[in-house]
Amino acid sequence: MKELWANHKKTILIIAGAVLLLAVAGAAIAFSLLSEEPSEGPQEVTSAWPVAERERVVPKPLEPVRWPLTGLPVEDVDDPLQLRVVSVKIENSPAARPQSGIQAADVVYESVTEGGITRFNALFHSQVPSTIGPIRSARLSDTYIVPQYAALFAFSGSSSSVAARLRQAGVENLSQDAGVSAPYSRVSGRRAPHNLFLDLEELRAEAARRGMSETQELRGLAFQRSSETAGPVVAAVNIPFSPANRVRWDHDPDRNVYFRINNGSAHNDALTSEQVQARNVVVLWAQHSRASGRDSSGSTTYDVALVGSGRASVFRDGMRFDGTWETNGSGPAKLVADDGTLIRLAPGNTWFQVVPLDVNISME
Repeated sequence: MKELWANHKKTILIIAGAVLLLAVAGAAIAFSLLSEEPSEGPQEVTSAWPVAERERVVPKPLEPVRWPLTGLPVEDVDDPLQLRVVSVKIENSPAARPQSGIQAADVVYESVTEGGITRFNALFHSQVPSTIGPIRSARLSDTYIVPQYAALFAFSGSSSSVAARLRQAGVENLSQDAGVSAPYSRVSGRRAPHNLFLDLEELRAEAARRGMSETQELRGLAFQRSSETAGPVVAAVNIPFSPANRVRWDHDPDRNVYFRINNGSAHNDALTSEQVQARNVVVLWAQHSRASGRDSSGSTTYDVALVGSGRASVFRDGMRFDGTWETNGSGPAKLVADDGTLIRLAPGNTWFQVVPLDVNISME
């Protein structure tokens, strides 16, 4: 009995010792936790990352190649900057309308010739219409325009004074009267001289056969998809070239283009059967002086000096921007605002309306 009690007592002592050890351990753990500084938020999980030796550079997306005279993306030409521009002289008398191919021109200059009528110098680069015309004779204004674009020049006839000035300017002459016949043809349904039309691809081929350069160094126009500044809102601009030729451009806000009206009627392109439209309309005021020679009908012609500088108004996106045009003759005119910054065109085609210094345009 005594031995049994001894064993029982020994077991109780072992259990008590174990409980005591657990209590001491628990107290130590509790003291350790209480002694740590409280955390202000979730503990950050860190991981060892390699140290960067240089800043990571993300490649900038390539800008699309753009046509230098429209600012629009190029789709099917390897090097548009090298493709030769072709300048074409197109008639704008009532008998010439509707013309063919003018909507496909990247740039068009319009100025008074004689008798109050106007004539176009249309510059083709990014598009090749099936036919262009009616083709008519050159004027002194072309001796400024064509060299600025280093263009091939297609026309039909000129006075001796204009021919001499074209030679002095180094213009590469592809006119019908210079013996170039393959690209030109007369169409039925129109009376001469309003029936001479041009094949642009054949003209380029003729230039190559004659050893004329098929490439060029072309300085384009300045473009920006949206204007950095806002100008006065203008829904329409009226340009009275003369009593015989009044032009109006109406802005369409839905399509963001200007539609052309000539002497009160919609001015259409015969190839598209649609009204002529422009993304930009630019009015250039330039010195007009009477030329010494006269045209074949005896009418006075003008020397329109498109070199130097003058007043300009740019219409784009339904707004007007005023400034000046400037060129030394080696490239297209720059359009400069009063603060010295460039007035940039909206990507698309541009019509330059060249008027005498005393002409007043009106806006609505």
